Amino acid sequence: MQNLRVSIVQGDTRWHDPAVNREYYGQLIAPLHGTTDLVVLPETFTSGFSNDAIDKAETMDGPTVAWLREQAVKLGAAVTGSVQLRTEQGVFNRMLFATPDGQLAHYDKRHLFSFAGEHERYAAGQERVVAEWKGWRILLQVCYDLRFPVFSRNRFDASHAAQAEYDLALYVANWPAVRAYPWKTLLRARAIENLCFVAGVNRVGTDGNGLHYSGDSAVIDFLGHPLSEANDAEVVSTMTLQAIPLLEHRARFPALQDADAFSLPG
Repeated sequence: MQNLRVSIVQGDTRWHDPAVNREYYGQLIAPLHGTTDLVVLPETFTSGFSNDAIDKAETMDGPTVAWLREQAVKLGAAVTGSVQLRTEQGVFNRMLFATPDGQLAHYDKRHLFSFAGEHERYAAGQERVVAEWKGWRILLQVCYDLRFPVFSRNRFDASHAAQAEYDLALYVANWPAVRAYPWKTLLRARAIENLCFVAGVNRVGTDGNGLHYSGDSAVIDFLGHPLSEANDAEVVSTMTLQAIPLLEHRARFPALQDADAFSLPG
């Protein structure tokens, strides 16, 4: 593992306008060329969090997937964020992870937000996904997943130098300001309990449903300390995650090897 430069992109997503959002976020991240290894966009960054956006859901052959791949090549960095994508199995809130070498991983949001009726229109994912990039293992998670620690629980891996299934957990979100305190608290909890770095990227502004978002995007270290915290404004911020302190902490405090063994049903 080498150090990893991570850029969080906290933007004011335009409502139901994928083309405008691609241009908007493209302008925000263009200056990151050559200065970062991983760019993290919010959840549903082409539309905002909306059940009605399902009607215009793209496919994996659509313009947003192509755009994400293009951005990865232009920046020389991995680029990730979630969008609504239609498949034969239904429409998923799908987190994409594109790398400049042409690889594309994806994770389908498992925990659908029934409080807002997401489960009535979208399909739920089943598989946990850990992407690999520049020697780091990276867990992909979307918004509401943050409230369910069992699904994101790190596992001890004696066969790997890092002795863990993953080193960094990403949470992309449209998390309303009214629940900002749980967002900030749970990001720290996930980092502490899983002995990993956590990056949570939320949006700002007010969406078409009148919900306000206070941002509060953050990068948290394995002890729960914030390395970067955003406020209620458009922000593009880059932090360098230090590999050696993470590995040293796990060696000093090998809590993962004492964790309960379990498996999740499909």
